Amino acid sequence: MPEQKRDYYEVLGVSKGASEDEIKKAYRKLAKKYHPDLNPGDKAAEAKFKEVNEAYSVLSDPEKKSKYDQFGHAGVDPNFGGGGGFGGFDMGDIDLGDIFGSFFGGGFGGFGGGSSARRAGPQKGESLRVSLTISFEEAAFGCTKEIDLNRTEPCEECHGSGCEPGTTAETCPDCRGAGVVRIQRGGGGFAFSTTTTCPKCHGTGKLIHSPCKSCGGAGSVRVKKRVSVTIPAGIDDGQAVSLRGQGNAGTNGGPAGDLLVGIHVKPSPQFQREGTTVLYEQPVSFYQAAMGAELEIPTIDGKVKWTLPAGTQPGTTFRLRGRGIPELRGRGRGDQYVTVRVQVPTSLTAEQKEALHAFGEAMGEAVPEGGLKGFFDKKKRKK
Repeated sequence: MPEQKRDYYEVLGVSKGASEDEIKKAYRKLAKKYHPDLNPGDKAAEAKFKEVNEAYSVLSDPEKKSKYDQFGHAGVDPNFGGGGGFGGFDMGDIDLGDIFGSFFGGGFGGFGGGSSARRAGPQKGESLRVSLTISFEEAAFGCTKEIDLNRTEPCEECHGSGCEPGTTAETCPDCRGAGVVRIQRGGGGFAFSTTTTCPKCHGTGKLIHSPCKSCGGAGSVRVKKRVSVTIPAGIDDGQAVSLRGQGNAGTNGGPAGDLLVGIHVKPSPQFQREGTTVLYEQPVSFYQAAMGAELEIPTIDGKVKWTLPAGTQPGTTFRLRGRGIPELRGRGRGDQYVTVRVQVPTSLTAEQKEALHAFGEAMGEAVPEGGLKGFFDKKKRKK
């Protein structure tokens, strides 16, 4: 069984939180102490010198130090664990994340079957979300609106490459353009590997040495844009319109994201809506309800003539076919339902009251004690 390596911080005699200067100072002191020129023929000193150099080569490199702090020796030494593995079987070439992913449909706990690693290649841009308020009638019949938004677009100077014109990016040497690297983990004779986003190129698969001055190497710039939005007839409050490709720019040649426009419909002062049905309350007088009348009923298309039958009772509902909301992205329309509301006058003249009393008598209804004469006599006495 191979000899267990000492902790690199222990080798240099510094704490895990030591600064770069502290690590460098400790290394110089120990390198001088165990240098072969100062210890000729001393095998132990030579071994110490190699150990110190190995520790410093890792702790002085930010990327290697980060891997070592996270995974220990397995994060920086591909041969860690002696290649022995498990039960005499070499695990070094097997990604347990791939194995568990094939059984469970994606990574397995801490094994990370690559689902969190960002691979190089075209990536779709982020979608944007905005809200838009329209009127009741605009929602019913559709409309076209213009909205202003801020989004990222491919840089015109470098055409999205992120490189200064006339230069090209270098393929990342660590991941060879894949955007992910394989890291070996484990210890004590058990080792396995997993993939993670390449820390050198951050998953892009390339290194830009001469960034574009216009976009700073991002390949995209933020711009203010006015976009025309077509609202379909029949849309309802809370629904959304999706505009494909109107979101943020993609990366590595990927398509732009989408623009999602959330719709808020302002309430109508006279109509209510239930799906494709329009509800309306029509006020009429007692006389119109009793005798019938020719009315003009408001609809979302404008006023239409309608005959109120004689003897219509309060609360009666009539249907106007095809006067409702159009079907969203379909054919046909809903109906409008008109509910009759009989208005009772709140103040009457003496003449009107006398006429109503006479009407009540004609209908066989009780007249207040004293009759009409007694009522007006009281009015006269108060003068």
